[in-house]
Amino acid sequence: MAPRFLTLADVREILNISSPQAYALVKSGELPAIQIGGRSVWRVEASELEAYIARMYEQTRARSERASGAGAAADESEAADQL
Repeated sequence: MAPRFLTLADVREILNISSPQAYALVKSGELPAIQIGGRSVWRVEASELEAYIARMYEQTRARSERASGAGAAADESEAADQL
């Protein structure tokens, strides 16, 4: 059975990011986490990490679609200018 909670080191490894980047995601609230015991002991629920990854896929998809739409609009404008 997979663990319910992950350390920031686990998050760092899974996302292939640096320790400061993982900490910044948690501190900003972008990646929900809980603080256990003393200072700097953070745990991220595995389901929260999966939800974060899904949000990042959706944001990337939306940016890509906007960029494609902007490119198409520019192409249409350029075509109209040539008429």
